Amino acid sequence: MTVVDRFLRYVKFDTQSDELTNMTPSTPGQMIFAQSLEEELKAMGLTEITLDENGYLMATLPATPGYENAPTVGFIAHLDTSPDASGHNVSPRIIENYPGGDITLNAAKGIVLSPKDFPEMDHYVGDDLIVTDGTTLLGADDKAGIAEIITAIDYLQNNPDIPHGRIRIAFNPDEEIGQGAHKFDVDLFGADWAYTMDGGELGELEYENFNAAVAKVTFAGRNVHPGSAKHKMINSMRIALQFAIMLPRWETPEHTEGYEGFYHLTSIDGTVEQTVLTYIIRDHDRDRFERRKKEFEHLTRKINHEFPDCASLEIRDQYYNMREKIEPVMHIIEIAEEAMKLAGVTPKVVPIRGGTDGAQLSFKGLPCPNIFAGGLNFHGKFEFVPVRAMEKASQVIVEIARLVGAKR
Repeated sequence: MTVVDRFLRYVKFDTQSDELTNMTPSTPGQMIFAQSLEEELKAMGLTEITLDENGYLMATLPATPGYENAPTVGFIAHLDTSPDASGHNVSPRIIENYPGGDITLNAAKGIVLSPKDFPEMDHYVGDDLIVTDGTTLLGADDKAGIAEIITAIDYLQNNPDIPHGRIRIAFNPDEEIGQGAHKFDVDLFGADWAYTMDGGELGELEYENFNAAVAKVTFAGRNVHPGSAKHKMINSMRIALQFAIMLPRWETPEHTEGYEGFYHLTSIDGTVEQTVLTYIIRDHDRDRFERRKKEFEHLTRKINHEFPDCASLEIRDQYYNMREKIEPVMHIIEIAEEAMKLAGVTPKVVPIRGGTDGAQLSFKGLPCPNIFAGGLNFHGKFEFVPVRAMEKASQVIVEIARLVGAKR
């Protein structure tokens, strides 16, 4: 079975995560998908297969005889898709030998994937592209990663002349809601290091990510009939808007790139009596990250000076930049770079403008940089993945296994 065959089958599973359920996995579709994968891994003859009650699936490809002393390397991908767009009844379509220009995803709804909006499409002229029908996301984040890992393991099984050490694979739930690594049993996984196959465009290799926090600012108001509200009403929505415009206008996602951090207002829920602003705070630099959180504390005090006891602030750290955990073991980055070159891929070491399970796993003692899965425009109806990128990602996994095996 090819990586494309697997991917097209996997995206049929509806596995959107949901941060409101307070369960692991957060949605039943993820466990259904994990159980299907478990059966597939059993049919392949892998060993040490475990699927726990939280939806964490792990398995082992044993070492080639004589290579048992090589390091154990792991490969990880996540089961869930983003709650930002529907993952129900995904209907992928393959555009063969993409000629360039616009791709009509849904003629009836006038939905068009265009290089005018997504210029990276021009990098894949002549490639086969898998696209959506314009009504759902595709699910390459991260079902492409799952397909690539299983295809690589299958290839190694069928090519015993490629020696390798013990290889561990894992598929976990709820990455998209920041909980993918929370119940990941690093000791049970038992790898010396691992790679998440969860990056974007062909060639990406990432070992830096944002430091991340979520901030919730609650504004208390007082409602009075507007006809007699003078000097009585306190409109929490107006105060919340005042807070929002006090943050730097240009330090938002739509105005930043590379290593630039931001404040991102993700939701507003308000009435005159109470308004809640929810933000995510992001920065690659730990000191700047801490200063951004301090800015929220400063602005909250400033609001409360003008409107006593109106504003309250909750800040919760989500994850940290994995770079500090990867730098002491940079040989794992060098192995990934060499593997990409052997697979005919030019490595592009870039910072992640987001998070990854690998960041949390690195802080749990499992160094875990991120390798491209190949998809683009994740989390929405314009998502697509080039077939070549998935094939190359699978080849990179094989080459990593070969290189690590040589270190016995």
